[in-house]
Amino acid sequence: MIKQNLYAKIAGFLLLAAISTQNIPAQNIVTIFGQEKVEKTEEGEVSHNFRNGFLLPGGTNPGTLFNGQDMIAWMYATGNFITPKDGSAIGYSYPNMDGQVEDSYLRWLAQSKGENAMKLLPQWTWTAMEADSTGLFKRPELRSAFLYTSYDSPKEQIVLLETTGGTRTYVNGMPHEGDHYDFGYTLTPIKLKKGLNEFVYTPGRFGKVASKLVKPEKPIMFTKRDMTIPDIIIGENDSKWAAIRVINTTEKPLQGLTIRATLADGRKEEYKTQDVMPLTVRKVKYKIPAPANNNGSEGGNIIAKIELLDKSGKIIDQTDVEFRQVLPSVHHERTFISLIDGSVQYYSVAPAIRKNTGETKAMVLSVHGAGVEARNQARAYSSKDWTDIIAATNRRPYGFNWEEWGRIDGLEVLEEAKRVFQPDKSKIYLTGHSMGGHGSWFLGTTYPDKFAAVAPCAGYPDIASYGRGKGDAMHDDNSTYDAFKRGGNGGRVVSLAKNLKQSGVYIFHGSADSVVSPSNARRMREVLGKFHPDFCYYEYPGGEHWFGNHSVDWNPIFEFFSRHSIPEAKDVKEIDFHTASPAISPKDYWIKVEQQIKPFDFSNVQARLNKDTIQVVKIENVALLVLDIPSLMLENKQIAVNIAGQTLSVPTDKEAIFALENDKWQVKGEVNLKNKYSGRYGGFKNAYGNNVVFVYSTKGTAQENEWYQNKARFDAETFYYRGNGSIDVIPDTEYTVAKYTDRNVVIYGNKDNNSAWPLLLKNSPIQVGKGMITAGRKTFTGDDLGTYFVYPHPNSNTASVGVVAGTGEIGMRATSPNNYISGITGFPDLMIYRADALKNGLTGMEAAGYFDNDWTLTNKDF
Repeated sequence: MIKQNLYAKIAGFLLLAAISTQNIPAQNIVTIFGQEKVEKTEEGEVSHNFRNGFLLPGGTNPGTLFNGQDMIAWMYATGNFITPKDGSAIGYSYPNMDGQVEDSYLRWLAQSKGENAMKLLPQWTWTAMEADSTGLFKRPELRSAFLYTSYDSPKEQIVLLETTGGTRTYVNGMPHEGDHYDFGYTLTPIKLKKGLNEFVYTPGRFGKVASKLVKPEKPIMFTKRDMTIPDIIIGENDSKWAAIRVINTTEKPLQGLTIRATLADGRKEEYKTQDVMPLTVRKVKYKIPAPANNNGSEGGNIIAKIELLDKSGKIIDQTDVEFRQVLPSVHHERTFISLIDGSVQYYSVAPAIRKNTGETKAMVLSVHGAGVEARNQARAYSSKDWTDIIAATNRRPYGFNWEEWGRIDGLEVLEEAKRVFQPDKSKIYLTGHSMGGHGSWFLGTTYPDKFAAVAPCAGYPDIASYGRGKGDAMHDDNSTYDAFKRGGNGGRVVSLAKNLKQSGVYIFHGSADSVVSPSNARRMREVLGKFHPDFCYYEYPGGEHWFGNHSVDWNPIFEFFSRHSIPEAKDVKEIDFHTASPAISPKDYWIKVEQQIKPFDFSNVQARLNKDTIQVVKIENVALLVLDIPSLMLENKQIAVNIAGQTLSVPTDKEAIFALENDKWQVKGEVNLKNKYSGRYGGFKNAYGNNVVFVYSTKGTAQENEWYQNKARFDAETFYYRGNGSIDVIPDTEYTVAKYTDRNVVIYGNKDNNSAWPLLLKNSPIQVGKGMITAGRKTFTGDDLGTYFVYPHPNSNTASVGVVAGTGEIGMRATSPNNYISGITGFPDLMIYRADALKNGLTGMEAAGYFDNDWTLTNKDF
């Protein structure tokens, strides 16, 4: 079990696992050990351990905002994959990379140890290798190399693939999620064909891979690896959400499932849980009832029997799950349902010291570092007498770097914790450590009206400029890159830093930090020093990255917090609001940006309130502006708004909406929800939210149907692994608009093979079919085209439709990588590319850009 005082015991264990065991230099993100690692396979009998393979060095091409190159995916898509032999060169490489050592570790090795210190394997040449005595394939090159293994199956059979190390695994050319963070709970049902079965593992984080095949004990069963469970809080008599994974090794979907949870005292609760698609493992939710007598003064452990029932009520599988029963005054975990995908997520609480349960306190949101569980983050803090401390998860210990779905998790946790603890709404604060230090910078600049004060600890401001190597600089010469670069603007903290002027800021960093250099803090001190009237800066003398719990539980931070409050909107007389996109951050007190002129470019609104006048001093890259006049609580019935040389009079009893039309500002009666607005704005990644459902094609060829079903499954696997997700994945024959009202949809397939296409995309300016894509006035032809795009749901004012499609077998296979399920990549509204983009990068991109504000497609930004 993870010990509660883990933080206090890990001062010497803050570098990546690979660093501590292989003397690898510090990389981008720090790891704090604390994750539970499953070493034993309990779901069945291990039928095969992979011991022999081939290594192909040269597999990574650096890049943060755009990193879509994957040589193995390209070879599979284009039919160029050949079963490797020792010493065989593939005959291909990424552009301008022949003979180069591109991986940061290998460069460090060559620079610090000398070129001859270790004989590096030749680039893009398969070399035979064996696993060590523990079954681990391990070489320095594995951090930038593909690994191939194979298995000669005596018959067609379904097994579980258990692998750690690679980012993804190709099984006979089909992509599946790997285990690049070495969590140890990845289980993938796969159908082996009789004869040779080939497995290719893409480069992972730690430069090691272990893989085995497991004969499942049952065709359908629970696995207790990676459960999401709450604590049972004494005195609270409501049911709590929990989640457990169900393994489906059959080729039929599991529908109509129920989970029954029964306590020893006889209390039970049944919940009709989610369906599970064929050949997958899904984390499904259920409810735990409160014990019959839950008003005592002592805690303990409670055992619940968890049963999986089919639609007839027959028990398919059962297991026992242990829950902690605790007083609300001790550190504990709570769960809630996320609006992203309907999954169960948890957060941790370091509760305030209360004399009575209804006492109102302040609230601090604390965001953790890479590799740290929220429960460990919360336990680094002692309980305060004036504030609750809430630790969100980022959806995983690594998660999304507190961007994209990570930022949404932080906001969801904050709102859920507010509902539970009812804090003083003016006393909300933000802090975090390492990656959470970045999260503090990012969330603080992105949501300036949500926090009275912000305290980044050992953090870096901008992940795109953090780390080593040439990164995205190699893309700058390609004009298509602008769309991707803008797609990542939401994380450009320095460009948004003036939003922090509204909040107090306390910068805290160890002076000897060798993981996140104090130069990051000094840079932000310099930035804030140019405009900020209320920030503190302190470097802890001799402090490394972690120097004990006071690396985060620093009394001066909390004293600084206690002196700050969030003002009411009516008391905010001056606003200087910056945003990269309304899709991410539309609002600052009484100002709201609903549309931009140039999507995902930076916008700025400066405004002053002076009695009965609002003076918009500056407005840049804004097409639709909303002013929340009622929140100002003005006495007059009308107020004058001066904007860009125009004076417009508006009533004070409703929001004022201003649209820029023909270079003139016009007052509008409402926001047109069919156009782009903050609730549905675009960026392809935003399709993956709003209780999204994946819909794969069944109306194509056998090869198309198999591919798109697996691609949808793969994306669901990735979203589970990276974001603790649980996504509905269904065939197009089961999709109806009425059944999935107001939910986002991602279509896997095109108009010729996915029957949901005419229901949702009949009027889309982008049409994808056999051998052709039309996009506005442009036409692209060939069977090697792939595309991703997002478009509004025609039957909803809030939902979006995402598309992952190809024009032929090569094009559909070119959609294999799913780097859009990442916190830091930049994806525009749409992109159209050739399969060669998997090898050649942006030179294979045919088009990328953004829809107009009315969701039409012109050449203006495409």
